[in-house]
Amino acid sequence: MVDKTRVIDLVNRDPNGLNSHLGTLLFNDVIGEPDGTHSIDFIFKLSNTCFECWKGLCYKLLTFYCGCCIAIEWGCEFAYIAFAHIWLITPCFKCCEINCGVFQRIYTTCINCCCTPCYESFGGIFHHFKR
Repeated sequence: MVDKTRVIDLVNRDPNGLNSHLGTLLFNDVIGEPDGTHSIDFIFKLSNTCFECWKGLCYKLLTFYCGCCIAIEWGCEFAYIAFAHIWLITPCFKCCEINCGVFQRIYTTCINCCCTPCYESFGGIFHHFKR
């Protein structure tokens, strides 16, 4: 049974590291001025501040307006996946497994009746040959 008293960790929100590649996305990862092409220092610092501010603000606004709706969609999607596996896919595999078991018995019987006597006869003939 699943523990329903799970507490959400508000400090470590990605404990499995699903999106760890995004946590280190900084201004310098996106904007870089090569030697010989530099803007005014003040503008470059201000651009860094604007980038970080708007990245955080836009993310918060997007999650505020869309996060719950998208979470609902993904919850429904994974509920459907669980439903499909429990009620459709797993029973189909079980049905296939049962039917394949019957065919395996038929195949084994045919091999034992038709091929095994021939192989044993040839084995008996060649058994007496030595190097």
